[in-house]
Amino acid sequence: MSGCDILTGTEIPCPPSWAENPEYQGMDSYFGGTPPLSKAIGYLVVVGFGALFSVFTTAVVYMDKIFSGNATVTSEHFNTAGRMVKTGLTASVIVSQWTWAATLLQSSNVAWNYGVSGPFWYASGATIQVLLFGVLAISLKDIAPSAHTMCEIVRARWGKSAHITFLIFAFLANIIVTSMLLLGGAATVEALTGVNYELASFLIPWGVILYTSAGGLKATFMASYLHTMIIFAVLITMITIVYIQVYSSDQIYDFLNQTVSYSSEECQVLFSTDGTVESSFYYDDNNKKQYACGAVPNNNSGSYLTMLSADGLMFGIINIVGNFGTVFVDQSYWQSAIAARPESAAKGYLLGGICWFAIPFSLATSLGLASTALMLPISSSEAGNGLVPPAVADHLLGEAGSALILIMLFMAIVSTGSAESIAVSSLVAYDIYREYINPEATGAKILWISRVVIVMFGIFMGLFSIALNAMGLNLGWVYLFMGVVIGSAVIPLWNMMTWSKASGTGAVIAAWSGLVLALIGWLVGAKIQGESVTVATLGTNEVMLSGNLIAIFSSGIIHYIYSKFIDPQDYDFSTLNENIHLVEQDLSGLGEQQQDRKVLRHAKRWIARRGYLLTFVKIIVWPILSIPAGVFTKPFFAFWVLLSIAWGFGAAITISILPLFESQDEIGKVCSGMLNYILRKKVEETYAEEEPAAPAKTLEEEEPVPQAAKALEEDEPVKEVEPATPSGDEAA
Repeated sequence: MSGCDILTGTEIPCPPSWAENPEYQGMDSYFGGTPPLSKAIGYLVVVGFGALFSVFTTAVVYMDKIFSGNATVTSEHFNTAGRMVKTGLTASVIVSQWTWAATLLQSSNVAWNYGVSGPFWYASGATIQVLLFGVLAISLKDIAPSAHTMCEIVRARWGKSAHITFLIFAFLANIIVTSMLLLGGAATVEALTGVNYELASFLIPWGVILYTSAGGLKATFMASYLHTMIIFAVLITMITIVYIQVYSSDQIYDFLNQTVSYSSEECQVLFSTDGTVESSFYYDDNNKKQYACGAVPNNNSGSYLTMLSADGLMFGIINIVGNFGTVFVDQSYWQSAIAARPESAAKGYLLGGICWFAIPFSLATSLGLASTALMLPISSSEAGNGLVPPAVADHLLGEAGSALILIMLFMAIVSTGSAESIAVSSLVAYDIYREYINPEATGAKILWISRVVIVMFGIFMGLFSIALNAMGLNLGWVYLFMGVVIGSAVIPLWNMMTWSKASGTGAVIAAWSGLVLALIGWLVGAKIQGESVTVATLGTNEVMLSGNLIAIFSSGIIHYIYSKFIDPQDYDFSTLNENIHLVEQDLSGLGEQQQDRKVLRHAKRWIARRGYLLTFVKIIVWPILSIPAGVFTKPFFAFWVLLSIAWGFGAAITISILPLFESQDEIGKVCSGMLNYILRKKVEETYAEEEPAAPAKTLEEEEPVPQAAKALEEDEPVKEVEPATPSGDEAA
């Protein structure tokens, strides 16, 4: 190969990316403080796209309100979207909500670290929670159809102490998720455009605040559909470029084998300023390698092309445990279940989970593996900050690639951010303001509180992400940490919806005890492994794994023992909904047809069987079937890549077309209404030009309004009009 001047006189093979771009030689980071895009593009995306989506989404909601007959936005409609969302849109919203900045960025980071096992464990480890939440979604429709928030259900079943406890955990989940959005988003915006990190953290939430506060949950759902389409469009573009247009699976396979073929000394020569070991920056001060070069520690044969990865499996377990907390304890997922039609709740979550799997799996299998195959000079700190996808996109497409990743990332941030904002506003409005401050609050007051909270939460999270960055916490660190904090609330919430013996007191004790035990285990683990407690020692896989496992399992054991042997209950679920009250008598989605117990129980069995089966396949069967492969052969890797491409295309087509197909009647009504409005306006203008205006009539000259028409306008019964008494001539 040519272009490797630093290796002149050596027998070290030239890395593929160096042959394509000799400037990579001697670089200690890919971006090196020089962003590929201008600040103007950064502001255009962060501010311009936010304003564009705000105007567009608000206009769509307004047209739906005017031309489809959805005239009034009540507080119920603002926070529940009328409880009549169909399967396709529910699935699209789930994909949008679950596509964090971490989904796009962290998934490629684990591919950079562990190889093919990283994208798989990220995708499967974060899909099963959505599949299983479908069981809770249909249970909610059965036993608490009037609920606005999960904490309302806690209050109705377990009382005030449990209500306050799980309200705190719910807020922690919202804060952690939004923190990850802004940490990854602001870091990527700064790396790609040079926009100041603090300024980006403050500006990004405003793209969410405007349309969410204007249109509520329905606006969030409509915007989420558009965001999801754009995310899948960029995803399809990237996997096509990596595996079809520029390279092939066979080339990437050969490049990955070349990457692990380098010895430690050769890697030090490659990543140096003048081609000598003495000038190398391959290792950091703690003697940890900083670049994708050489054998992968704890992987079978040191290869990236194997599922037999100890660190990959460890990440998978952390991912599974941690993400249970960010689904089951996050109000936004309960809110999507509340908004869905009963028959759509189960199917929407199942379809959403299957389609979402493609995003981390397909994206990281392309961009993540390409980063290590090409040996781009991406440092471990850059990878930890989520900069693997933008680096590969920039290498392949230049500024266009960087811009596409930036747009894709912004779509993920605003879609999840809007869901988190409306979730927090619902918790504050219903579980704090209505419950403890103003129990007689009107719908108008709830609506006002909801909108104010959306604005305040956006401002708070911008400031909070700046504080986290100042403390030295990056996206990867917070992602692993989330399960330690909120994992202990998962099993009590599951038991609340599915187990009649579940004790409220036991749930409170289990949640707080699990959190305390997890923090103790986490801190002790860092002390034992690293001899000191620092951000770095607290962030290792082993320490995070111990904290995550202690959180979820200790709370589950405590709640079971307390409920089974100390304070067993015999709760009648049929009484639960009686303790949840609507603010306004907006009964949309709460009719007899939607409350058919036979249909609901059939849907629950349907989602339970499929949810459990797919969970078993994704975390047990698939990995076991991959073990005999050992280090993948070239044909096996080609099949793996083909599967990721097919899954990506299939998910993109399904999630784009199904919502439109299901909503064709509503779309037709809006289009018809707009057309009628335009044509009527043109006709009126034509008559106004052709006919002179008639003189105004006096009250005496006004034609009487027919009583039947007047009664219809006023929704009054039509009174029979007595016939006038005929005159003598007429009588004759």
